[in-house]
Amino acid sequence: MTRLNLLPWREIRRKEQDKQLLSLMIFVCVLMGLAVFYAHLHVSGLIDNQNARNNFLNQEIAKVDKQIEEIKDLKKRRAALISRMEIIYRLQGDRTQVVHLFDELVKRLPEGIYFSSLDQKGKNLTIKGVAQSNARVSALMRNLEESNWLTEPKLKVINVKQTKKTTEKVSQFDLTVTQTDKSAKTKSNKSSGSAKAGSGK
Repeated sequence: MTRLNLLPWREIRRKEQDKQLLSLMIFVCVLMGLAVFYAHLHVSGLIDNQNARNNFLNQEIAKVDKQIEEIKDLKKRRAALISRMEIIYRLQGDRTQVVHLFDELVKRLPEGIYFSSLDQKGKNLTIKGVAQSNARVSALMRNLEESNWLTEPKLKVINVKQTKKTTEKVSQFDLTVTQTDKSAKTKSNKSSGSAKAGSGK
């Protein structure tokens, strides 16, 4: 028994343990490689999915931007149409006002006065003319103040000059007057006054 040698057995056992350890390391490495490969595939799938969602969102954003541009264009067209309609309505209203204006000027013109020029800018009317006397100009201004279509006559310039043909003196005047509709204002005031009286009852 004392001559038995156990060294070969120990060496064989150590080699077997080394083989087992090596197999275990290889298995662990393969397992880690598979895990890394799976994680790579999973992350790549998530990235591709997110990229697809981003592309979809970008396409939808582009559609919405296009719709917004179309809405802006429609708003511009609507505003242009509204402005044209307002101009048409204003022109239709101004047609009757021009008739009333000239009719009123003829009615309110005293004897001994004639107009040499009329200039209108908006609601303001500039009248230039010649009168036989300053009293005639005063009478014209009173007549204009009493008009339902004209108001606030203001005398700018009045010059007394002698005519070339005769020795008579005439008054050259320059006045401004504002175009208005007092009859409409009177009707609205009466209607508002009657409404207040009815509410008081």
